[in-house]
Order: sequence, then structure tokens, then C-alpha cells
Amino acid sequence: MSGVIVVGVDGTDTSMRAGAYAIGLARRQGARLIGVYVRPFASSMVSLADAYGSAVACEVEAQNEVEAQFRATLVQERLRLGVDFEMVVRHGDPYTELCQVAKETQADAVIVGRSESALHRFAGSVAQRLTRCGRWPVTVVP
Repeated sequence: MSGVIVVGVDGTDTSMRAGAYAIGLARRQGARLIGVYVRPFASSMVSLADAYGSAVACEVEAQNEVEAQFRATLVQERLRLGVDFEMVVRHGDPYTELCQVAKETQADAVIVGRSESALHRFAGSVAQRLTRCGRWPVTVVP
């Protein structure tokens, strides 16, 4: 079977496990794997308490590190893993961007890690929103 699997990666432990799961699934099914990293817009990180922007700068640097690590792993492991793997970096809301990439690539499945935020139990996580959307089979990796 061939197809397209989209996996959301944001540097958290659960998203990295989701990435590992997605790689194995793509290899077994001969599917193309699209890794999606969504960076928030800088304006959503601005805080009134951070007059000099140092917190924003730190957050941007952390995002750059996650993206660089993701790209380095992709380059290093692509041949060893034997998976057709592409990385997509978007800016915006993770749910919206994952849906957009899945739609653009005609994904057969979407894989994400479980949210580690307690707030998401009340507000809803990306995984919950993707599952409720019902457009693609969604696997949530703990």
C-alpha cells in the first residue's frame, strides 16, 4: 500500500514519539511521510510584561532549534529509514495548518502526539480537534 501520512512534530516528547510511530508506519506501508512543524506567529507570543522582547527572542530561538533538529534528523536518517520523508514548516495555528497540509497532500492519515497541557482538557487539544473533524483517520500517540 502506498499513500500519504502527515505527522505533527513540535519538539515535545509526545510529538517525537508520534514521529517515530509515523516513520515505522510509513515504512511498513510504503507511504510517503510529511512531517509538519507549525510555528506560531510572533505577534501571538508578545507579552505586555516583556517590554524588551527577550521572552519572544527566547521562544523564537527555541523554535529555530526544534526546526534545525528536525531537519538534521531528516537528513541523517532518511536513507537508513528507507522512508520518503518531507518536512513542511508553517506559521499559524497547529490545527489549521495540519488540516491544510493534510488536505493539500491528500493524506490518508494524520498522526499527532497527545497534548501535555492540562489546559487542553478543558479547551480541547489539536488531537481532539483533528479527531472531531473526521476528515482523516487520526492516531494520537501517548
